Parts: sequence; structure tokens; C-alpha cells
Amino acid sequence: MAEPKDMWRCQMVNCGYVYDPDRGDKRHKIPAGTRFEDLPEDWKCPVCGATKKSFRPLSDEG
Repeated sequence: MAEPKDMWRCQMVNCGYVYDPDRGDKRHKIPAGTRFEDLPEDWKCPVCGATKKSFRPLSDEG
């Protein structure tokens, strides 16, 4: 699993999806190893459909 500094959490109410670059996003055909910064600008949360702007670094929560 990636380090918390490399993971991002969706800030939408009742979602909490965490993007882990080690896993990628199978639903949107994003391969494992893809950094959050390298996701397409039109990528959306696979759980709630929020945009990348709705995500915050997981490490900021500590």
C-alpha cells in the first residue's frame, strides 16, 4: 500500500473514498502505479462522481 503522503481522500459527504496509486482505479481503467497528479483532469471519484478538486491529501488529516 502507498504511503499516506501519496494517497488522496474524497471530501464529499458520506463518501470517504481513498485513491491509492498502488491500486489505481479499475472502474475508470487507471492502471496501478498512477499518481493522483497524473490522473486525467476529467477523472471522477468511482464512488460518488466528485471531481479531482474534491480530494485532499490523506497526509493532511494527520
